[in-house]
Amino acid sequence: MIADIKQGAVKENIFSDEKILVIKHLYKAFGNYQVLIDFNLEVSKGESVVVLGKSGSGKSVLIKCIIGLLKPDSGTIEMLGENIGDLDNEELDKIRAKAGFLFQSNALYDSMTVRENLEFPLRRHWIEVSQNEIDLMVTEALEDVGLVHTIDMMPAALSGGMRKRIALARTLILKPDIILYDEPTTGLDPMTGKEIIDLMMGIKKKYNTTSLIISHDMNCVKHAGDRVVILLEGRCYADGTYEALKQHPDLKVKQFFE
Repeated sequence: MIADIKQGAVKENIFSDEKILVIKHLYKAFGNYQVLIDFNLEVSKGESVVVLGKSGSGKSVLIKCIIGLLKPDSGTIEMLGENIGDLDNEELDKIRAKAGFLFQSNALYDSMTVRENLEFPLRRHWIEVSQNEIDLMVTEALEDVGLVHTIDMMPAALSGGMRKRIALARTLILKPDIILYDEPTTGLDPMTGKEIIDLMMGIKKKYNTTSLIISHDMNCVKHAGDRVVILLEGRCYADGTYEALKQHPDLKVKQFFE
């Protein structure tokens, strides 16, 4: 239930030495425009890492490389023990089922009800679940975001914050080991944005989910991340807690916190 999650929405560093995501020497360019230059990052099980960067710094390119929508020019990305570059389309689909992705635009299907949107990832041919199991999974995911009453509504009838929560419920439906959040609070008012941040933190606590969060919302950066990585000049320019980076002597780092 949403109340249960929010009660636990206090940041706790409960993560292990197991690496869920390992990025080594990642390089990606478009023509002469170099976007990612020797980018390196490791994310441990149960950890929430925020990637912070200016517009055009390569945050979207990074997340697209991680989920296999873009192919890096060089370097490796290992997620859940699999080298993303070595996987074919079917194998990529299976690893994506273990790695939920919350789109900035929510990416809900307007022609489907909330129930049908949540059922969609469960109806892939390689997922064997009964209709009764599907019903239970949909209900649980909606309970997690406090929106069971919307189950037969259309996305167009929901507010922006509710659509974001439904998109999060769809991401949760397969109990992913890692969730990739692409600007989860963009376009939301401060109060609704805080509700989404609380949900993200509560979900992490309830399921010990690993999170990689792309964001420029400093409230999200401060509260949702155990660790903050600054993507600057195509590299992992700085890496540390919010408070440590806020006190960093490098002016290129400090500019993000002013």
